[in-house]
Amino acid sequence: MVMTRFVILLFFSFIIQTMKSQEKASTLSGDLIIFHAGSLSVPLKEVAAEFNKIYPNIKIYMESAGSVASARKITDLNKPCDIIASSDYGVIDNLLIPKYADWNIKFVSNELSIVYQDKSHYSNQINAKNWFDILMKKDVAFARADPNADPCGYRTIMTLQLAEDFYKRPGLAKMITDKDQNFIRPKEVDLLALLETESIDYIFLYRSVAIQHQLKYVTLPDEINLKNPAYADKYSKVSTEITGKEPGKKEVVKGEPMIYGITILRNAPDKPAAIAFLRFLLSKDKGMKIMEKNGQPSVIPMETKNFEKLPEELKPFAIPMK
Repeated sequence: MVMTRFVILLFFSFIIQTMKSQEKASTLSGDLIIFHAGSLSVPLKEVAAEFNKIYPNIKIYMESAGSVASARKITDLNKPCDIIASSDYGVIDNLLIPKYADWNIKFVSNELSIVYQDKSHYSNQINAKNWFDILMKKDVAFARADPNADPCGYRTIMTLQLAEDFYKRPGLAKMITDKDQNFIRPKEVDLLALLETESIDYIFLYRSVAIQHQLKYVTLPDEINLKNPAYADKYSKVSTEITGKEPGKKEVVKGEPMIYGITILRNAPDKPAAIAFLRFLLSKDKGMKIMEKNGQPSVIPMETKNFEKLPEELKPFAIPMK
């Protein structure tokens, strides 16, 4: 009898908590502004659709651009923004903390690949052993991202530097970057448009984007694709320069495994909505399930600087620096 009453009490407690949670979700409202890397466009759209099933009164506005360009919309143009998701966590650390943001959560990874379609020249021949010879053919055109606007751009250069040593081909990086410079674009969407219109044959692009758009791709060796943490020391030996924080200044970016970062801005117009969205996105059985399906594996939890400044609701998704 006592046991039956206990079970009944537990059941009603669960119902009340569920109702409170649903009430909170239904009353939370506002406009949520998200700046994000182009490679996050497809999964974040799916995440937003699922999030809105729980929080129907939050209107989400998403703006895609290269991660460096996205950060500069905040630092240079003072555009209002709640959340920024960068394809390189270092963009947040270097350009936004401490003036515009207090913390940075590392959440997914990726790798560089060479993306193409059936109609691309030599599509039936290209592989991980000959891709650089194919790209250098006169009847082949390829595109890459702008290093000053998008991490994919400077990661492409560093992959080429690593390839010189891996394939024992001195001068390979310069040879490839000197070719087809008229096909450098600021973000992934522009690169994909060139491929779809058959203006080019190949793109240096993230593997996840190829998966999301059902395109073919060459899987590059881990020694050069910036994916594998086991090669972190090797990656760190290459670097390139990009436009710095101040006009006319340059800064050096060093190679490291690809890790995406996300934060809420200090002056976010709607912090409650932003926190609710990040809790949903970073949860293993919710947003991260969608990210994994789209070719972007979770790295949660990872060490993060300024862990103590994280909102309490988000601390389970990171760990303090040792």
